Amino acid sequence: MIGKKNVVFGFLYLVITASLGPFMVVNLAPDIEKAVVEKQGIVGEIQQLEIDEFEKDLDPMAAEDIAKTNTGGLLSLNKVYNAEAPKNMIKAGPHAHGNLEALLNIVVGIALCFIAVSRKFKQAISWIFILGTILHSGTLFLLVMFEQTWVLAIAPAGPVLLLLGLFLAGIAAAMGFRGEIVRDY
Repeated sequence: MIGKKNVVFGFLYLVITASLGPFMVVNLAPDIEKAVVEKQGIVGEIQQLEIDEFEKDLDPMAAEDIAKTNTGGLLSLNKVYNAEAPKNMIKAGPHAHGNLEALLNIVVGIALCFIAVSRKFKQAISWIFILGTILHSGTLFLLVMFEQTWVLAIAPAGPVLLLLGLFLAGIAAAMGFRGEIVRDY
């Protein structure tokens, strides 16, 4: 069964990419929470100043003091944004794409079991999906988690291979999809 390697690869790859969820919660959430709490304190102070018509201790605030307070608020917002950036990079990159591509490999592996075309054609489809996954979400994983920027040179090949794999799987299904498991020939 040629699709078996895609099913096995898909499940094992899903373990890796899905584990990025707990990684984000355990390792990145405390920094985000700290930045949000700090922001809330500063922004809350600005909100109270606005309600009090920019008086502090019943004295009107000087324009310079208002500007400094607002600057602190802006910087605290930026700190939250910067604290969330690593989580967003992981979530939008290797976590989401990796999970999707793992599931895609599982589906393709199962579909290949129901398609009667030449063994070489099925092997090509199978390996194209595995390589496409490694070169797409695998390179995103290396880039985001380990800051390996060299992968940017090969990363564009991944989506191209995945699209090629989808196209070839569609052709193969049109040529030989059966409603039952077939023997590879």
